[in-house]
Amino acid sequence: MASHDTGPGSLLEARVADAVRLARNGGRPRFVGFLDECGAKQAETLLGRGEREHVMFWGGFPEAERVVMGAFPDFYTPEPDSFPVAGLTASFRCQDRLTHRDFLGALLHAGIERSSLGDILVEEGCAVVFCRTEIAQFLCTQVKKVGGAGVRIALGFSEPLPAAHRFADFSAVVASARLDCLVAAAVKTSREKAAGLVRSQMVQLNHEPAISPSAEVREGDILSVRGEGRFAIDRLGPPTKKGRLSVAGRKYI
Repeated sequence: MASHDTGPGSLLEARVADAVRLARNGGRPRFVGFLDECGAKQAETLLGRGEREHVMFWGGFPEAERVVMGAFPDFYTPEPDSFPVAGLTASFRCQDRLTHRDFLGALLHAGIERSSLGDILVEEGCAVVFCRTEIAQFLCTQVKKVGGAGVRIALGFSEPLPAAHRFADFSAVVASARLDCLVAAAVKTSREKAAGLVRSQMVQLNHEPAISPSAEVREGDILSVRGEGRFAIDRLGPPTKKGRLSVAGRKYI
């Protein structure tokens, strides 16, 4: 595993290294997380080529954004069922219109650490919450109110799952596919201010910190701008008659 002695990722590196070492030497799986998308990407980057064969990321369903990293002994085949991840279903009255923020706030207020919680998928009258197995029973028995509304939480969930996100479409015409141009279009600001956001380390490109305003953005990329939200770039082009570039994307809401 590569060495990184300082910086904000050093703690995560230590946890990843410990999990890999203990799984290899102790003969049983070890787990880190839940990790957000940025943390999961950093953890994957920290792994050596041989280590990746014995590491798996799982958050309770294939499209999960928050995931647990599992490190497994050499003789062990990683499987989703090996992970300490549980899915819970929360039922409530449709008229209460609870949100992801309501659920996250209630669970944190109950003393649950964010790292013990995975994705929270909410729809009318129902939410599916993924969490570490060791806290599942506590949530079922102790959490009775969310956002001031009564809820009933039970183990398990059924598919199809509620949609993870809602989106608002946006479109623009930009000078090029540079990061500062796309950030400016997404958050409706000037290119100069967008470049300042990048240089101030307030922008992530595909869940990794962006450092260069001139970085190239491609179709399918995800931009995250602190204080402004997250944006998916769906289409770049075609060029306009004046040589500029039309853009279409979605803002996560």
